[in-house]
Amino acid sequence: MIYFDNSATTKVHPEVLNTFVTVNEKFWANPASIHTFGHQTNELLQSAREQIAAILKTSSEKVYFTSGGTESNNLAIFGLAQKYKQRGKHVLISEIEHPSIIEAAKKLNELGFEVEWIPVDSEGIILLESFKKSIRNDTVLVSVMHVNNETGAIQPIEELSNIVRKKSRALIHMDAVQSFGKIPVNFIDLDVDSITISSHKIHGLKGSGLLALKKFIEIEPILYGGGQESGIRSGTTSVPLAVSTAKAMRLAMENLGSKAVKLQSLSDDLIEFLQSFSFIKVISPTKKAPHIISFSVKKMKGEVLINALQQQDVIVSTSSACSSRQTKTSHVLKAMHISDDYIKGVLRISLSTISTQQEVDQFKNVFKHVMNVIKGD
Repeated sequence: MIYFDNSATTKVHPEVLNTFVTVNEKFWANPASIHTFGHQTNELLQSAREQIAAILKTSSEKVYFTSGGTESNNLAIFGLAQKYKQRGKHVLISEIEHPSIIEAAKKLNELGFEVEWIPVDSEGIILLESFKKSIRNDTVLVSVMHVNNETGAIQPIEELSNIVRKKSRALIHMDAVQSFGKIPVNFIDLDVDSITISSHKIHGLKGSGLLALKKFIEIEPILYGGGQESGIRSGTTSVPLAVSTAKAMRLAMENLGSKAVKLQSLSDDLIEFLQSFSFIKVISPTKKAPHIISFSVKKMKGEVLINALQQQDVIVSTSSACSSRQTKTSHVLKAMHISDDYIKGVLRISLSTISTQQEVDQFKNVFKHVMNVIKGD
C-alpha cells in the first residue's frame, strides 16, 4: 500500500510507541498524587514539558497538554479572547482556518465578540493589505494558521506579527498542526502568542496534543475541575501521552533541514508529473510546506478518483480528512475562488518523512493507469 494521506494522520514511530508502552508500565501513578510514586511520575511529566518548551522557546509553565489539535485550538480561541476581553472584543480569523478555529470563532460571535474574517488570494495566502485595514485598537485576538491543511500554503506569519505589534495589543494564535516538524516553528522567530500542535500529525499518538503560550501570556480555562495543568486543563493528565508527544516532537526536529529537502524533492517530482496533464490544475501555491500537494482533475469528482486509486492500493484524500465525508464544498477552496470546473475534483497528496522515491514512482504509474481507465483512453 502507498499511503499518501499523512496530513490526516501519520503512522506511529516505533520509538514513540515504545515510549508510550514503557511509561505506562513503569510510571502509571497519578502525577497529582502526593506519594513518592506520584511524585516520580510528575517529575517525568515535567521533564516532557521542559523538553517541549525548549523546542518551542518558551517557559515550561506555558506548555499545556490536551487531547489534540481541536481542543488546543478551542482553548486558545475561547481562553485568550475571554482573558483579554478588556482590550476589546474584535477578533480577526482567516477564512481558511481549520474547523476547530472557525466553529469556535462563530461561537465567540454568539457570546458578544465581533468576529471578522481575513480574506485570502487565489493561492490561499492571506491578504496582508486587507488585514492592515481590518485590525483595530480594540482587536483582541488574531488567528492565522501557519500551514493550511488542505493546500499546504504557508502564511506570512512574521509579516502579520509585525503589523499586529505596530497597530494593536491583539494576541496572535497560530495553529501549527501542519507546520511543526516540516518547517521551523518557535515563539522567538515567529513572534506569536500561542501555538497548537497535534501529536498524531508527527508520527505520535492520537488523542494527544498541546497548547503552548509565549512567556507572560495568560489564558482562561474552558474545562473546570481538579485544577490540573496549572488550572488551565482540568482532568488527570496522561503522562504516557505527554511523554510520547515530547518524544515525537524531538524526533521530528532531528535533521529537520535534510528531511525538508527530501520532502521538497518528492513534492517537486509529483508536481512536475501532475502538471504534465492538460486537465489537471495544481491548487497548492509555490510558497507551500513541502509535504502537501493539492490538485484537481477538471470536471471530475474527487471521490471517484479516490476510489479508483484505492482499488490500486494508493491512499490519498480529498481536500481535508476532517470534512471529506461531508458533501459540502471546502470553505478553503471557496475562499480561493476555485472555478466550478475544478472545485469538485480536488485531491490532496500528503507525504511524510518515511515516504520514498519508489512510492512516488509507483504512484505516478498507478495514476496514469487510473486516468486512462476513467477517461477511456
